[in-house]
Amino acid sequence: MVATKLGLTSFGGPTAHLGYFHNEYVRKRKWIDEHSYADLVGLCQFLPGPASSQVGIGIGVMRAGLLGGLAAWVGFTLPSVLVLIAFALLLKGFDVSHAGWISGLKMVAVVIVAHAILGMAQKLTPDKERITLAVLIAAAALVWTVPYSQVMLIALAGLAGWSMYRKSPVIPAATMKIPIRRSFAVGCLAIFAGLFVVLPVLRQTFNVEWIALFDSMYRAGSMVFGGGHVVLPLLEQELVPHGFVSKDDFLAGYGATQAVPGPLFTFAAYLGAVSMGGGGAIIATIAIFLPAFLLIIGALPFWSALRSNSHMPGALAGVNAGVVGILLAALYQPLWTTAVLSSVDFALACILFVLLTFWKCPPWVIVVLGIVGGMIVH
Repeated sequence: MVATKLGLTSFGGPTAHLGYFHNEYVRKRKWIDEHSYADLVGLCQFLPGPASSQVGIGIGVMRAGLLGGLAAWVGFTLPSVLVLIAFALLLKGFDVSHAGWISGLKMVAVVIVAHAILGMAQKLTPDKERITLAVLIAAAALVWTVPYSQVMLIALAGLAGWSMYRKSPVIPAATMKIPIRRSFAVGCLAIFAGLFVVLPVLRQTFNVEWIALFDSMYRAGSMVFGGGHVVLPLLEQELVPHGFVSKDDFLAGYGATQAVPGPLFTFAAYLGAVSMGGGGAIIATIAIFLPAFLLIIGALPFWSALRSNSHMPGALAGVNAGVVGILLAALYQPLWTTAVLSSVDFALACILFVLLTFWKCPPWVIVVLGIVGGMIVH
């Protein structure tokens, strides 16, 4: 019930979600102490996948084992999944591809991602070295668009970070009580790696649409660092060129996702519903969140040892800077080039950005204003 309450009320994206979790799980219910919560957040920032969802799963596991983790995920995720499936079916039932409100949702997506980049850059690129690294990764992401290029760029950023910050001090890890055997954790990590290898082979062998969708979603959930908004370029690269969704439907759905509470990864439910109906929504949702489950369960028992490794802080600093760069590239392509097509579009986007960033309007208000503005402009 606690996770469901959070799923119904947690607006504002991954960073805000962590604040809601802290208030509910640490301050009110005291299910986890401050130090352990900070360490769990650190682990989830290090792992690929939706960081806020992984924190919720981790708290559920620590509280009530594997079933607790599953219950925490279902409660936090299900409300926004249902809303986005309904929105996807609405789009499929009516020809709204040229509607003004769809254009407004595209501009909302531009504004939300620009705001996310600003916030992430302030925290993750605080010095000239990491700012430079982020810009170089962004430039490379725009000109180097081969398959898996973004994953390779993140790896290069991690290597650069290790080289620049390998002498950074190691932060002591908290001692967390994890009701998971190490042998079971290793099995989860093996399944994660095995699916990553086997799914592309199955996709090529059988040429079945639902296998292809599962493979694309699983790969996106496996390779995105930073969670939330950062999944956008990976999903766009996986789905739009292969014809699962059009670019217009993709961006409209991303804009609509900002208006619902819960994790941004539920965007996958919308994409699955647009491409394959209700069954596609279920497949896409399970596939994109499955890596998060396998990784958090597999990593929890080993986190203290990992955090004590002297190479980790520098590599993680580089990965975080690379994440900012990947998102900066996505702001231009596909967001800006698709949504901002005139000076009036630019003016509307600027107004929405100021309202979100400086007047602190809630994201759902920005979505409503974007829809109204899009209808007026177009």
